[in-house]
Amino acid sequence: MPGARAPIHYRVEAADLNAHLFHVTLTIALPAEEQTVSLPVWIPGSYLVREFAKNLQRLTARQGGKKLALEQLDKNSWRVHANPVKALELRYEVYALDNSVRTAWLDAHRGFFNGTSLFLRVHGQEDCRHGLELTAGADTAHWSVATGLKPALCGETGWGHYLAADYDELVDCPVEMGCFWSGEFKAGGIPHRFVLAGATDSFDGARLLADVKRICEAEIHFWHGTGRGASTKAPQKSYLFMLNAVDDGYGGLEHRNSTALIAQRRDLPRLAEPVAGTRPTQQRPSEGYLTLLGLISHEYFHTWNVKRLRPADFARYHYDSEQYTRLLWFFEGFTSYYDDLLLHRAGLIDNASYLKLLGKTINQVLQTPGRKVQTVAQSSMDAWVKYYRQDENTPNTTVSYYTKGALVALCLDLTLRAEGRSHLDAVMRGLWQRCQGGPMTEQDLLQVLAQLGGRSYAPEIAAWVHGTTDLPLKDLLPRFGVQVHDDPAPPAQQLGLRVSESQGIQIKNVLRGSAAEKAGFAAGDEWLGLELPAAASAGKSGARKPPLPLAAWRLNKLDDVALYAGRATRVSALVARDKRLLRLPLTLPARTSVNVWRLGIEDTRVLDTWLDATSPSGD
Repeated sequence: MPGARAPIHYRVEAADLNAHLFHVTLTIALPAEEQTVSLPVWIPGSYLVREFAKNLQRLTARQGGKKLALEQLDKNSWRVHANPVKALELRYEVYALDNSVRTAWLDAHRGFFNGTSLFLRVHGQEDCRHGLELTAGADTAHWSVATGLKPALCGETGWGHYLAADYDELVDCPVEMGCFWSGEFKAGGIPHRFVLAGATDSFDGARLLADVKRICEAEIHFWHGTGRGASTKAPQKSYLFMLNAVDDGYGGLEHRNSTALIAQRRDLPRLAEPVAGTRPTQQRPSEGYLTLLGLISHEYFHTWNVKRLRPADFARYHYDSEQYTRLLWFFEGFTSYYDDLLLHRAGLIDNASYLKLLGKTINQVLQTPGRKVQTVAQSSMDAWVKYYRQDENTPNTTVSYYTKGALVALCLDLTLRAEGRSHLDAVMRGLWQRCQGGPMTEQDLLQVLAQLGGRSYAPEIAAWVHGTTDLPLKDLLPRFGVQVHDDPAPPAQQLGLRVSESQGIQIKNVLRGSAAEKAGFAAGDEWLGLELPAAASAGKSGARKPPLPLAAWRLNKLDDVALYAGRATRVSALVARDKRLLRLPLTLPARTSVNVWRLGIEDTRVLDTWLDATSPSGD
């Protein structure tokens, strides 16, 4: 069969749905005498060692019908002594019950996997052609299959044989299985397919396809312009969106010609709901749906920015250990800047909606004390141990390379535009051309900035990327028709707390330097009540009367603090910690001591010169 002719061939069967087991058979046509195989410990795009080998079981090796001994070398690799002129067959099972975009899932309703979770890497033959055979069992024969891999011999429902040029391509094309909804469209002359698992009967597929098409067209236009040449310049010849709709979940993972997404069902567009757009007669789409569109925009932008144009540190992936780069602020942060901006340029949100989203990003950074501790270059390097392993102290010691990276992109864009020589759109396309859609360094960015901007931007990169001073947003935004308002922060931010209020007030984070930290709050506390100090009152004669009775109140949510404290500035917080009841002296901050930013429109004409800059010409 076509897939079997590949030197490395995998056969995958969704075999035991209730046990959540994929059965995998790996055939190596010409093994090494001492053949080593290993399963990746991480997946590119998600920078955490996830130990996928923990789900691999029953690994056996055979050659010519004879069972061979396997020697385990470490947590994720094995070696077998083989005859190099005979095919070597390895069989194993993979447990799959992680309903995320990073690993694998299998039950009676749906199957999904990333190759990094299922495919042992054949050392020494990673650059050979790899074949994949997907086979249906009795319980899955009615399912369909979707993947970005090149089909070799497949039926109408997608079961059959696929080919990959090498191991990297094989594991960069996840597979979706099940009775999913499917729709298609063309953008920039390129065929796109959208498959959706878990949709309800209220789902409006036509609307989703129309909106996603506008996003794809805007991004192809961003990178390559319009016309017949756009499809020939674009790196993807086809593209697949795979969305898993669940009750509670959110995220995405980029791949070379596909993306795996997860979102809440309630955020899907519904039949008879308002259509996205900017005309005054149209109502705005729901906040949840806009969040989903922003996720789709983000992952699609990665087709260029990180999957092709990528850190030089990722010129070749190393699957057995962490792979470090200081450039995630560029690849994730700049992508985060453009995801919402390109929703605007696609006509899916108006100026006010965009500024609301931008204001949210700005406030997320300003409300993170860790921005004064960690640079975004350090944040990129520390992703393996900090960003993906967050705890109660994370906001105090780290800054997100997504959000602050997006603001670095914003500051560069507005600075370039204010100086009148270029803009960040041109810089991104200049990097694509300079690096030929391949590995890049920070020096490449500095070179393109200097070339297009007419001066060195090394001081800005040093301060904004390798420093911890706040970005000059209040200076730059007003130049482009944006008003910056300081509004009183909500109670949690005033106090310096991040809480859960689903069952009382549970303290999740205490921010550095805040009123809550000074009072002695700790993560894990339950804030039970508020106690006001006794106060003496004076009569008309000036004689002091006995103190008023102590007032104590039970709290259900943070809004109750202002309700019960009244004009008091010092109160006692009653908290439970490890079953012990504590009384913490809390000084309540003034209502205006902590503010949040609210962005408004000062001059639409000037604002549009930035937000509506859609033409790649004149770069």
